Amino acid sequence: MTALDGPPKRFAELVEQARLADRLGYASITKGMHHSAAPWRDLQPFPFLSRIMAEAPSVRLNFGLALLSLHKPLDIAEQIATVDVMSGGRVIFGVALGYRDVEYLAFGTGQKERVRRFEENLAAIKRPWTEDAVDMTGSHFTLAGAPVGTKPLQKPHPPIWIGANADPAIRRAARLGDCWYVNPHNRIDTIVRQVEVYKRALDEAGKPFPREFPARREVFVARSREEAIRVCAPYLGAEFEELLRDRFVLGSPDEVAEAILKLHRATGINHLIMSVQRPGMPQSLVLDELRMLAEDVFPRVRAG
Repeated sequence: MTALDGPPKRFAELVEQARLADRLGYASITKGMHHSAAPWRDLQPFPFLSRIMAEAPSVRLNFGLALLSLHKPLDIAEQIATVDVMSGGRVIFGVALGYRDVEYLAFGTGQKERVRRFEENLAAIKRPWTEDAVDMTGSHFTLAGAPVGTKPLQKPHPPIWIGANADPAIRRAARLGDCWYVNPHNRIDTIVRQVEVYKRALDEAGKPFPREFPARREVFVARSREEAIRVCAPYLGAEFEELLRDRFVLGSPDEVAEAILKLHRATGINHLIMSVQRPGMPQSLVLDELRMLAEDVFPRVRAG
């Protein structure tokens, strides 16, 4: 292994991807959060997106998803505000509960506390963004007249996307967030049903349906569906057949565009976070995917 292998090589590849995405007109770059995720080699979103904003000056920076139950709210509030100012107001603040015991144990908490901590933290992040000094006592923090030196550039704050899978979590997203961030795992028919859950929860909270409705999906495009399956399958393993069952947007440019339009028509989703890279994929393949999506798929979607 050379000095350029491992995380340094991974970072260099991501920088190249970000620069290309910016040139091709992509709307956002997303970086999720997990801790103690070995054997996967991953980079943490706060330093990564702070660095990437200089490499890709036009795209929005999606912290999607920060595992809010693990952290202290004032720290997150100030870091997000700082990146929003430095980027010229390009931050999307995506948040979720998390689900891995190894992460909860490492941060001194557990599954039983995660919902309470999530709600407390979100409230304690939003208040310093809009108030000059905050008095608030939570289960794991105290804000005693706490001022925040840096507030977000976006007013009243960056959009808050809340990731949710189960119906109770979707109702919580409606109550607390600017939008529900739809997970990549559910079939379209499940999402259609859950959109109705979301709409009812918005009505109960007295909130309109959001203008921006995001979802993440696995996407892979090639000249034909057969070629897409042949090229992509080695990087998906045992998941492949399951992903094809209405969860994976895969095929020719026409087929991928139609799948994206189908999802939009059925659910109202209008900001698609596309996962185009899987472990082991060569950089050349990822860059080709980014180009083909931008040049051959997006024009078809816009026309549709």
